[in-house]
Amino acid sequence: MPKIAIIGTTTWGITLGGMLGGRKHEIKLWARTKKEAEKLRNSESNPVALTGAILSNQVSITSALDEALDDVKAVLLAVPSQSMRQNIRRIASHLESSMLIVSAAKGLEADTGKRMSQVIAEEVDPRFRTNICVLSGPNLSQEIRQNLPAASVVAAENEAIARKAQRLLGTPNFCVYTNTDIIGVELGGAFKNVIALGAGIADGLGYGDNAKAAFITRGLTEMTALGAALGADPLTFSGLAGLGDLIATCSSPLSRNHYVGVELARGRSLKEITRSMSGVAEGVTTAIAVWNLAKQRGLEMPITEKICQVLYEGLKPRQAATDLMMAEVKHELAGRRWRLFSYLRRKKDSG
Repeated sequence: MPKIAIIGTTTWGITLGGMLGGRKHEIKLWARTKKEAEKLRNSESNPVALTGAILSNQVSITSALDEALDDVKAVLLAVPSQSMRQNIRRIASHLESSMLIVSAAKGLEADTGKRMSQVIAEEVDPRFRTNICVLSGPNLSQEIRQNLPAASVVAAENEAIARKAQRLLGTPNFCVYTNTDIIGVELGGAFKNVIALGAGIADGLGYGDNAKAAFITRGLTEMTALGAALGADPLTFSGLAGLGDLIATCSSPLSRNHYVGVELARGRSLKEITRSMSGVAEGVTTAIAVWNLAKQRGLEMPITEKICQVLYEGLKPRQAATDLMMAEVKHELAGRRWRLFSYLRRKKDSG
């Protein structure tokens, strides 16, 4: 029976544990303290615990890293992006060359703008870097806990590594595809949270589906442009980790980032909203990281800029929407230093 360790008692970490434990994997879910582990074992006091699955023989909870990481095939890091570096440092000395290291986080490190695979690579033994994978896609945890069908992408630089992860993570109701564009898959999973904030604002302002569809599409173009500048394949953003995740996160009331946008449009402050939430809305910190990356590369990204101004500079959501509608419009693939035209020409010429 394959053993998998999950680092992170987030809703997503617990969801993954229940899903994979139901496939008869042996799951070790690591909690930071004995008190937290005991609370998780008690389903009556833990509102996100998966009754039955989380308490089954296939899923055990421990606060001991040695126990959690003993003889496992893979380590899944389901932690907030801003605590990824701290968590990978904790487990780095317990890793072995045979273990897959899978990031299930969707965000960028705020201070550096680095993707989670880059953060992990900086903290582990260089021999283990080829084992790093990322998992991303339209995966709303509440639906997965209800055993509803979903699909995702696992990406690694080495296709053979991605396929190993695919075999471990796929279930009858969780279809896992592979990709080798780790930059594109990670960036799609992170950037879509920023666009979801704006989609929530559009819904909160009552702007309708036409406006929201236009906003999502323009957001996807910014995501693709930044991806191309960072070395990703633009076609990745038309897949599950790009468009797929974007649709789910921008449309569903289950999305934390969408919720934050709606509440901002209703006049609540960001501090008040985030304090009232039990989970993390990754788009709040990722927005700054994305905007800094864009400025460093001279990219024109008006949606990202306006989202950051709403979050951190006091711009009113309705004024941000007005500014975007009144901006100078060009060809829809045209933007300062986007390179999308040249990329499309190269693809056409090579075909």
